[in-house]
Amino acid sequence: MSLPDGREAEWDTDGTAGLEAQVMRNGMLVGFVPVIEGSEDFDEQQVLDAIVRTDYDKPIARQRSVAPPPAPPLPRVGGVFRRFLDGFRYR
Repeated sequence: MSLPDGREAEWDTDGTAGLEAQVMRNGMLVGFVPVIEGSEDFDEQQVLDAIVRTDYDKPIARQRSVAPPPAPPLPRVGGVFRRFLDGFRYR
C-alpha cells in the first residue's frame, strides 16, 4: 500500500498467525505495524478495515478507532486514456 512521502506498507501474515506490516521507504525499514490482535480470524472486509484504520505517522503504527474520511478522487490525467474517453477530438 502506497503512503505519503514515498513510503509503502507491506502487509503480510508470514511467520505469524495475525496480520502485521512493515513500513518501508527506499528499501529501508522506517516503521512497522505490530500484529493486530484477533486478525488471524479476520475475513476480507475486516482486513481491509484494519489496513484503512491504521495510523502510519509514528514508527510504531496504531489502529484508529474509526477510519479516516475518504479523500477526494484523483483527477484524470491526459494522454491516450483521456483521448479514448473524449473520442480522439484533440490534435
